Amino acid sequence: MTAITEFAPAKINLTLHVLGKRSDGYHLLESLVVFANTGDTLTVEAADDLSFHVTGPNAAALADTPDADNLVLRAARLLDAGAGRGASITLDKHLPVAAGIGGGSADCAAALRALNTLWGLGHDLAALGALGLDLGADVPVCVQAPRPCVMSGIGEKIGRAPAMPQMWCVLVNPGVPVATGPVFKALNAQPTTAESDTFWPGGFSDAKAATRFMMTCRNDLEPPARTMVPEVGETIRAIAATNECLMARMSGSGATCFGLYTDEGAASAAAVELRRDGWWVEAARVLT
Repeated sequence: MTAITEFAPAKINLTLHVLGKRSDGYHLLESLVVFANTGDTLTVEAADDLSFHVTGPNAAALADTPDADNLVLRAARLLDAGAGRGASITLDKHLPVAAGIGGGSADCAAALRALNTLWGLGHDLAALGALGLDLGADVPVCVQAPRPCVMSGIGEKIGRAPAMPQMWCVLVNPGVPVATGPVFKALNAQPTTAESDTFWPGGFSDAKAATRFMMTCRNDLEPPARTMVPEVGETIRAIAATNECLMARMSGSGATCFGLYTDEGAASAAAVELRRDGWWVEAARVLT
């Protein structure tokens, strides 16, 4: 079989409501998730043994990650289930790590899709997502990429998103990694069994209508992240100040933030304006 390539797009939490915490400590979430046409690329080829190689501009960020902690290798071993299948896996790494845009989860999801095909396992996306939940709450929704989704529960429930209009975004990471656990801990969510607090419309007529709705929602992890990492607030203010920015917000648990724009020209101009030393900045189309 020839090489199989899967795109691992950046994940954007346009909204992220933390409804509360279950008795087992897991947080209940509700999030409108979209993907952008920028990301990593994962390629798998048949081989006798399992191996992993990283290339690309952000390869160094994974250089010190032990194999036991590498999400791509963990996904491969979980999918293999002890059968001893081999594959040569190459990740072309462009997204920053620990950045709130699902870089590791997207890579993990891409590995599940690619190896499922390479090994002829025949799992559907729902089954791959259920398997991937053991590796991270964002993996099931990233398995569905590039389809926009509403993610809920502890990440295992994937629903249909409202019909999304054409939009462009600028993703900005200030070069500060943010660990998810401490952000959730600082939020100090209260016990709940609620599964939703949002009425989802069927769709949006255009980007401005979509952002008007999203402004009635929130990212509950943004306030604690701003407190812990002041660069998050600085980044959001810088994005919001760009011309024609419809909305600026943090994605996931940070530190990557995003701005939304109606067209490619405005997003590209904003990206040029926002570039500075130590910041990762990328203009991209929101995939619908």
